[in-house]
Amino acid sequence: MIVERNPVRKKKRLKIRFGVDYPRRVAFTGDASGGGLYIITGQPERPGAKLLIEINLPDEQQVIVYGRVRWAKKVPPNLIRLANKAGMGVQLTQFETGQQAFSDYLVTLRH
Repeated sequence: MIVERNPVRKKKRLKIRFGVDYPRRVAFTGDASGGGLYIITGQPERPGAKLLIEINLPDEQQVIVYGRVRWAKKVPPNLIRLANKAGMGVQLTQFETGQQAFSDYLVTLRH
């Protein structure tokens, strides 16, 4: 289980799918770290909700991870690009697949 928030967040747009029961909604990340993601979406889940997230890395590897919504800011879809931090912050809690690939990807962003 991942418990610490990594203060090194890297701005990176990755395509993801997420959902409470099944990852059916498509969104993009605004930033990422080893412990969490900022997901840009006009329809965030409520704080405390558990999510299943599929992350598509640039090399086509897929990461499947569980997370918990820590904060959410709902904004009308037409204002997402204008609003500051529209979406939700998700703490990553357990990787199903791809943990090493995700960690390796984050390391490449630091250089």
